[in-house]
Amino acid sequence: MSRYLDHLPAPFREDPFAGAFLLAFEAVLTGRDDAEGVTGLEQLIERSADSIDPLTTGEEFLPWLAGWVALSLRADWDTDTKRGFIREVVPLYRQRGTLAGLRRMLEIYLQPLDDGVTRDDVVVFDGFETPAHYFQVQLTLRKADSGELRRVQEIARAIIDREKPAHTFYALKVVVPTMRLVSEELREDEGGVPELLILGENTQLGTRDSS
Repeated sequence: MSRYLDHLPAPFREDPFAGAFLLAFEAVLTGRDDAEGVTGLEQLIERSADSIDPLTTGEEFLPWLAGWVALSLRADWDTDTKRGFIREVVPLYRQRGTLAGLRRMLEIYLQPLDDGVTRDDVVVFDGFETPAHYFQVQLTLRKADSGELRRVQEIARAIIDREKPAHTFYALKVVVPTMRLVSEELREDEGGVPELLILGENTQLGTRDSS
């Protein structure tokens, strides 16, 4: 029988037809907690806030939610990264056009890359007296890979062009490792990568007299 009978005058509560008839309205408006598990309008309205919260909305709604704040999500981000970025981007817009805002936007977009950029690898220099309105952005990659280098440059330039003040101009520098001299302990910590150069084992400095 429908719970709505409790809101009717006593004579109607005794009518079995009325109880069965009201079940349809109860299912649509309030929902049913029985085995059918019907979700009603009241429940949908109560849960509507979850749909606009990046931490609780469904994964399929994340691109739609990102569109609300004029945000582009990278296709190779996992779900947690997308949720965190959407949650952070609105407060971050308050810093738009500042060095702190630009640096943080670069960190977010570039950090999920394999062996990519971390917080300490993004540096913005703006202490130049001449030319006016000029700044430099320096990024540091963990490995020398031409494909990764091009991808980082493309992403970084797109972010900088979008976030910088219109009257400014910049230079982008991406630093990549060349030759590394490491200890045996560091080699083991990095998984025993064979291409590392180890001083005294497969690499020497200076010349050697073989006579």
